[in-house]
Amino acid sequence: MTQTLLEAVRRYADANADDLGIARTPVPGLSMIRATAPSELQYAINRPLVALVVQGGKRVTIGSQTFDFGAGDSLLIAADVPTVSQITRANAGVPYYSFVFELDPAVIKPLAVEMRTVQGSVDRPVRVDPTEAEVAEAALRLLRVLDRPSVLPVLQEQLVRELHFWLLAGRHGSAIRTLGVTDSHAQRIGKAVALIRECYDQPLGVERLAEVAGMSVSSFHEHFRAITSLSPLQFQKQLRLIEARRMMLSEGQPVSNAAYAVGYESVPQFTREYGRMFGVPPVRDIKQAKNRIMHAA
Repeated sequence: MTQTLLEAVRRYADANADDLGIARTPVPGLSMIRATAPSELQYAINRPLVALVVQGGKRVTIGSQTFDFGAGDSLLIAADVPTVSQITRANAGVPYYSFVFELDPAVIKPLAVEMRTVQGSVDRPVRVDPTEAEVAEAALRLLRVLDRPSVLPVLQEQLVRELHFWLLAGRHGSAIRTLGVTDSHAQRIGKAVALIRECYDQPLGVERLAEVAGMSVSSFHEHFRAITSLSPLQFQKQLRLIEARRMMLSEGQPVSNAAYAVGYESVPQFTREYGRMFGVPPVRDIKQAKNRIMHAA
């Protein structure tokens, strides 16, 4: 099954990957990743997702925890948490491939009720485990209909639901289940996170965020940090810096344009905070990143 899934992911990724190695699909939240060389460090605040690695290797760090994993493993990110990741094993002859699937609370909630599952906890928002056969089979069935335009609209919903089902039924289930629990701390914090993502370039007072989450300010601070590992201000700051880096690297935006676009009022402040997060000033970082991409091409 692993080899069959690899062949399906490879076929789709090779035909559809963009310059960054991302092959998006008609299914919302589903993409394939392809890389022919080890990557630079990649900073992100991911949405909850599962990534099935089918070839190559990757390293993901959250806080003080580092996970090294490869073909046959699944990475679960069960909350909006900041990660630093790097593709570690990939070359032109044996590229890195993975199947990335964003989790949908709207699908998880009714499924968890039907399955009569017990609510889990988000004590481990990031974890790595061997990919289960049922999950790989469901992923393969979804992949097989991507190139059949007449079939996909008919089967997409049930195939997406089936993949969620096997993820809930497996070893990742306890952590995934919290995403669909009505009025749980994770879901409340998720509402505040959604607002930060939407308005990351605007001033957002903690009182407004706590109100969106339906919590007192002190309770909101406590649960926000417990789930995301950051304070609300740190979360917004990292989103701004990550987006600014994307704009400079992918769109060629000058430092000042990117800084103002993401909400900074001072370029020197932006430069200082960028350097603290990425280790080097923005101009040098983008130059180095472009050189690495050019040499890997």
